[in-house]
Amino acid sequence: MTTGFNVENHFENKSPIVQEIYDSLIKKVKSFAKFQEEPHKTSIHLLNQTAFAGVATRKDYLLLTIKLDYQVESSRVTKTEQVSRNRFHLLIKLESPKAIDAELLKWLKDAYKLSG
Repeated sequence: MTTGFNVENHFENKSPIVQEIYDSLIKKVKSFAKFQEEPHKTSIHLLNQTAFAGVATRKDYLLLTIKLDYQVESSRVTKTEQVSRNRFHLLIKLESPKAIDAELLKWLKDAYKLSG
């Protein structure tokens, strides 16, 4: 789907760390998933059959939204929204590539499976 936006636009006027975090995220997700990046005005969706995650860039960090069918209790999750009986959106602030660890990748793998 063509949205008229591109991924590069999301990194204009941002700290270089934002691009580093995003590149690390994409590389690690590509190690287990085949997906498309779909840029929008305010975010970049990561798509399988449907979106399994969304990335919003900020000046010096990323906000990652992950869609799951279970609730997560973790201090890393800054916000949880229950959007339906069995769907939860988790919001996670990523300030470093090191934040993309095994725990986060498990959630992303689960979200990927759910979206396809």
